[in-house]
Amino acid sequence: MLNYLLKIGSLLRGKQKNFRSSENPPPLTGKDILGPGLQHNLELLRGLLGDNPDFIFREFLIGNSLHAALIFLDGMADKTTVNESILQPLMYDSRLVASRHSTANADIETLDKTLLAVGEVIKSSHLSEIVRGCLSGKTILLIDGCSQAVIVNTQGWETRSITEPMTEAVVRGPREGFTENLRSNTTMLRRKIKNPALTLETVTLGRESRTDLCIAYIKGVANPKLIREIRYRLQRIDTDAILESGYIEQFIEDNPYSPFSSVGNSEKPDVVAAKILEGRAAIFTDGSPFVLTVPMLFIEGFQSSEDYYSRPFYASIVRLLRFLAFFISTLSPALYVALSTFHQELIPTALLLTMASAREGVPFPAVVEALIMGVIFEILREAGVRLPRPVGQAISIVGALVIGDAAVSAGLIGAPMVIVVALTAIASFVIPSHTDIQSILRFLILIFASVLGIFGISIAILLIMIHLCSLRSFGAPYLSPLSPLSPGDLKDTFIRAPLWAMSLRPRTIGWKSPRRQKYLLRPRTPPDLEKERDSTS
Repeated sequence: MLNYLLKIGSLLRGKQKNFRSSENPPPLTGKDILGPGLQHNLELLRGLLGDNPDFIFREFLIGNSLHAALIFLDGMADKTTVNESILQPLMYDSRLVASRHSTANADIETLDKTLLAVGEVIKSSHLSEIVRGCLSGKTILLIDGCSQAVIVNTQGWETRSITEPMTEAVVRGPREGFTENLRSNTTMLRRKIKNPALTLETVTLGRESRTDLCIAYIKGVANPKLIREIRYRLQRIDTDAILESGYIEQFIEDNPYSPFSSVGNSEKPDVVAAKILEGRAAIFTDGSPFVLTVPMLFIEGFQSSEDYYSRPFYASIVRLLRFLAFFISTLSPALYVALSTFHQELIPTALLLTMASAREGVPFPAVVEALIMGVIFEILREAGVRLPRPVGQAISIVGALVIGDAAVSAGLIGAPMVIVVALTAIASFVIPSHTDIQSILRFLILIFASVLGIFGISIAILLIMIHLCSLRSFGAPYLSPLSPLSPGDLKDTFIRAPLWAMSLRPRTIGWKSPRRQKYLLRPRTPPDLEKERDSTS
């Protein structure tokens, strides 16, 4: 037993050592550093960057005597900043032009502190770091006789303006959404959480794409084990390119073979800020407006940011409607097939006669009808999403009406099945975050219902519940607060309790600081007003 524990301890120490060593940059070698000669350094960088027309090599004289060069990527560097904050001070500043002797002895420290009117300046002699900075939109300043380069932050490419996200539309609440610019997204988060404990850690992934990622969390609120686990899962990713946050989601999720997603995503800064304040962590990806949040719970799909901006009574009713819509979308075709095929005695006689007359002459059994209509609906939905918006809406609406009416007129599909599929389609759009899983569960439960009826539906639901109870998302039970049961967290599950009643963070997520507000914040009539009212009465 002692030997076994010693082996585990050595393995853990080895992993910790590897983790620490991966954070440090590789040691510099003689072939990977700049030399003192300007032309030699330019030849090295031309060889690394290639003969591409968008790489600008601008040679000039500092103070009419000292040879220097600027290297930047056209389209990613702001030319106004390059011209006015770098070139103009270095070429025409009176302190440099007046004395050639002082110019000849100019060094990087002097130029950095007196002439470069740019906020972020980094000095480096590492070729890989210089090339990475140039490819990121920064400007490289090389000076003859100096073996260091100045990396000046001049990033200024075209970006999409901040607009309302289409996937999370709300009636009441902020209208801004994340963009594809990483720094703009972190700035919007900083506007929501003005706390110095909000920590942003930058990670670069992708051997070819060199995509920047940012881990956002609040120190003292987020569990340190969660942050360490996120770092570990990100650092083990070794791939050519990270082009969207969906790449990251598939590499870090807990259950890759489960149809349920264990990583949340959102386009709204207020949603991400609220989840971070609960103790979660967010992962920003440069080039993607979707921000990942972990851990994720199944109940999050039924919650909307608008629930917390509206009064609790209406918000609770709407949330219950979302649960109802989820069950309708998932179970309606299976229930119709089970009742019409196996359990006709459960249908009222008048309704049964109507259904029988409507299905008279239909050559297919009910399950084949449901499968055909389900596949047609998925095709129409996909066509409506992929086509341009005006054409897509016309095709989805007209296609559904024409195909449904033609199928009923031709006797291929019964009218009740068209109604069931239409109701299923409408209900599936109530919960956009669970649309994909609803489609999978719908067909799965339909197959069980076609074989065993309502008993098959019960078996399918039982298997799904067992699977949900076994899932974890970065250590948090996926079905929390229902399994394991947390009575205090039920205030924000099926209903939305008033904000003044939700004084604690979710138990499975809030770590060291579970309390988010004071107790007894329920609005009350001030005592002075009560006395005045009693005296007047």
